[in-house]
Amino acid sequence: IERMRSDFVANASHELRTPLTVSRGFVETLAGPAKDDPEARTRFLKTMGAEAERMSRLVDDLLSLSKIEQNEHVTPDERIQLASTIGGVIDVLKPYAQERCVVLNLTKGDGLPPVLGDRDQLSQLFTNLIDNAIKYGGENSSVAIDVRYVEEASPGAGSLTGRPTVEVEIRDQGQGIAAEYLPRLTERFFRVDPAHSRRLGGTGLGLAIVKHILRRHRGHLAFESEVGVGTAVTVYLVAG
Repeated sequence: IERMRSDFVANASHELRTPLTVSRGFVETLAGPAKDDPEARTRFLKTMGAEAERMSRLVDDLLSLSKIEQNEHVTPDERIQLASTIGGVIDVLKPYAQERCVVLNLTKGDGLPPVLGDRDQLSQLFTNLIDNAIKYGGENSSVAIDVRYVEEASPGAGSLTGRPTVEVEIRDQGQGIAAEYLPRLTERFFRVDPAHSRRLGGTGLGLAIVKHILRRHRGHLAFESEVGVGTAVTVYLVAG
């Protein structure tokens, strides 16, 4: 546990140090050589604003992860209509998807029962997953979101295998992920391509947050990916 805490602090410090170093360098340049250069000032201030936003996202995710972990032992008991919750998430993310020319297709199965959950946390969970699919699925593509009820979950559902579940599959058309990376995707700060992830605004904590939300909900997360074809993420939740 102590080693994990030490690694976490080191990773968080590293993630914050980079934008801080960039911003500090620009401040020094603006106060010195570029103070009378309007073009450079505009460019540097834009970059500094982006780095500040990146730090803000990281701090927000760190606080969110901490809060989720504190309540992880308390199983939520609100009855949630998952298709409606996901529909709300899609409405929020639709403008971002349109910017990237990505079409979001939601398919809802018949007779969907509610799930026991925390509405805000489930919204956060599916926001993270669908946002990832939009970002890493590539422009001019589509993301398929399939919500279905299964009386007996498949072996891929972990501890929920054989039980009644509501399953949500989110499938993109991106570059896919090599098999050796799949077991590490929910590790804090792990990225398959760190530079690409940072350019897209990722903090490296989104899937860790998803994992801990699912732990609280006694659910399961599974990944399936093929390089050059795309990635599918399936969420399994206990039918309520």
